[in-house]
Amino acid sequence: MKTTKPALLAAALMLPGAALADYPTGPVQFVVPWPPGDLEDVLTRMIAEDFQAAYGQPAAVLNRPGGGGGPFPGAVDVAMAPPDGSVIGSFVIDVPLVGPHIGIPQLDPNPFEPVGIFLTYPFVLATARTAPFQTMDELVAFAQENEVLLGHFGNEIPPTAVSFALAASLGFDWGEDAAFDALDCVTLSAGDVDVINTTIQLVLPCLDDITVLATITPERLPMAPDAPTVAELVPDLTLTLWNGLFVHRDTPAEVRDRIAEVASVTVMSERAQTFAADTGAQVYWMGAEEAQAQIERDAETLARIEALIGD
Repeated sequence: MKTTKPALLAAALMLPGAALADYPTGPVQFVVPWPPGDLEDVLTRMIAEDFQAAYGQPAAVLNRPGGGGGPFPGAVDVAMAPPDGSVIGSFVIDVPLVGPHIGIPQLDPNPFEPVGIFLTYPFVLATARTAPFQTMDELVAFAQENEVLLGHFGNEIPPTAVSFALAASLGFDWGEDAAFDALDCVTLSAGDVDVINTTIQLVLPCLDDITVLATITPERLPMAPDAPTVAELVPDLTLTLWNGLFVHRDTPAEVRDRIAEVASVTVMSERAQTFAADTGAQVYWMGAEEAQAQIERDAETLARIEALIGD
């Protein structure tokens, strides 16, 4: 007889030391502070689906875009929720590293602790194939005499900081910049900006119509093998752009364990790893202690980047 998916997941969770708490006792909400469709959204939906199957309580994803404010409005929602695991944040690096320093009282001091990190984003700088520059060298030369408009997900977030630090290191300025909730094929085809700082997932449908100028990734992307990494161009700008699950620091340990038990199985499943292969993302499970160490390392790198751009 064929084993059902909930049964398989339940079996996978029958591990020594598994938490025996009653949690969850009601609906659970995973807050993704971006519009639907990008990498973290798809993977968080997988986790929520498996969470519901494993624990028998409704679990759903709430997309909470920031309207140019990046992930911080969504992060505030999680910070203000009861610390009982009923609201879980699916957060990028920006939330714990930038949120406490930009004047948002609910995020200062950092109210969150990681359950685990599960995704490294393949961020890219991309332009249209019709743009007058098709390499970073050509962009640098063009920007000496022309304004180049950069589209990004918010001035305060690390990928944007890397973009500004890269420009400073290569000797040019972005003429203008603007924050968007979504940066995809339409953004470039409509001519809203000249260059976008986005994830490769959002421009996969139009890869034949765009040029990836550089990638903010540990290695070159198979989907854009000719594009150098930012680290190749300026080694000091190496930064890990990840997404993880976070809860309020007052959330009980047994609740965190129950969340991690499902998420760690989900992200290593065949469907999640197939998604990773198809999108160029790195999908894995990094537990709470290792995740905290990663956050501390990235904080040091981000401090160097901020010193370079004067923020």
